[in-house]
Amino acid sequence: MTKRTSGGELVAEFLGSMFLVMAAVSSMMFFVYVLDSNKSVAILANAMAVAFVLCVLIEMFGAVSGAHFNPVVTLIMALEKKVSIGKAVLFIAVQALGGIAGTATTHLMFWNEIGALFSVSNNVRNYVYFGEVIGTFILVLAILMLIKKKSNHIPLMVGFLVGGQLMATSSTMFANPQVTIARMFTSSTSGIRPIDGLVFIAMQVIGALLAYAVYRLVFAKTACESEDK
Repeated sequence: MTKRTSGGELVAEFLGSMFLVMAAVSSMMFFVYVLDSNKSVAILANAMAVAFVLCVLIEMFGAVSGAHFNPVVTLIMALEKKVSIGKAVLFIAVQALGGIAGTATTHLMFWNEIGALFSVSNNVRNYVYFGEVIGTFILVLAILMLIKKKSNHIPLMVGFLVGGQLMATSSTMFANPQVTIARMFTSSTSGIRPIDGLVFIAMQVIGALLAYAVYRLVFAKTACESEDK
């Protein structure tokens, strides 16, 4: 476990979080407000944008910081003792700041459509909470399993998973507290009102901890079977 946290790691987590939020928010703005697409086309474009960008971000920053970009991923890595508690706290802080910076940068790009650097969302999402448990569960479990198996295709697999689940969960797969916070500050169709966002974050933590429990159960059983042989 690496105990010291370098500036490069924090910059990587900040930039990765920022560009991830930009992909999630700006793709919806572009297709809805600029191209005047219907919601189904916009969601498909959003899924593709997030998947493509996430693949590249993980490939870029994976060797620097581990490419978490997600507080619940950092939480699980801390439980796995892959990062220290101090590093986890710093990572989560810069992830949140990076996500908010991503919203601000996106609003600057689409200033004619939004006209504000930040705007608190009133987009109601109070009927899709369980989707965040499911989406976060499968994301965290996949990451843990891929790391355990030392996969050489983690960026591609995680990108595909997030893009696919964005179109296959009732909540459109936030599965990330920093993204959820960042999307509280946009009045666009990708936003979420703060009260729903806080519940989303609680569901994400629950989904992540459930995934970790299943992961530990699976590999504890595997270890016992190996010892028996």
